[in-house]
Amino acid sequence: MTVRNVRAYRSRGLIPPPRLEGRKGYYGPEHLARLELVRELKEQGFNLEAIARILERDPDESLREILDFTRAAISSHGREQPLVVSSRAFADRWGEQLTPEIVQRAQRLGFVRRVGPDEWEIRSPRLDRASAALSEIGVPLGEALELAALLRRHARAVARAYVELFQEQVWAPFERDGEPAAEWPRVREALDRLQPLAGESLLAVFDVVMADAVEDALEQALRAMRERA
Repeated sequence: MTVRNVRAYRSRGLIPPPRLEGRKGYYGPEHLARLELVRELKEQGFNLEAIARILERDPDESLREILDFTRAAISSHGREQPLVVSSRAFADRWGEQLTPEIVQRAQRLGFVRRVGPDEWEIRSPRLDRASAALSEIGVPLGEALELAALLRRHARAVARAYVELFQEQVWAPFERDGEPAAEWPRVREALDRLQPLAGESLLAVFDVVMADAVEDALEQALRAMRERA
């Protein structure tokens, strides 16, 4: 980080003033922690005004807790690592099914993105493998992509429900109590557990619903066979 950036952050109130000795300003661990937090928030898309509001909440006593909590909130725990492949490998994998329209659709859905002149990032290798498996049993790539889009919409609704639950049942009481420093670990633990719990619950409900759907489909197929007999 340049001296100019440090001074700019200081002028915006994002970091406290340095300790002055003559014409020199000395920065310590608290400044470094603040700069780390600003950098991480910027990398996640927060602008400087939003970052300033975050830091105004409790700029000194709970800075380390805020930093740790922010890292937990924006971390990729439980997420798979994306796969970067060449354009040739991307095309060879799907052949003629990989039309420009399908590529654009996958980009709009956020499943793939171009990361270089000749490279693509597959954000979920598991989803890519599932699409390949569906192709092996005769489901075209376009149909698999639309199914993934449907799942994405439903998953977004589930994610919002769990986030709202966290906000209402954990964060709001914590905020009403004045965000006591002793409670930061408990709130962070709740956040750490949120995504695995949401995933486990979603999978459990899906298993029940999928079993019911298969049973209903088989019953309808058998009924149709009896009627034709």
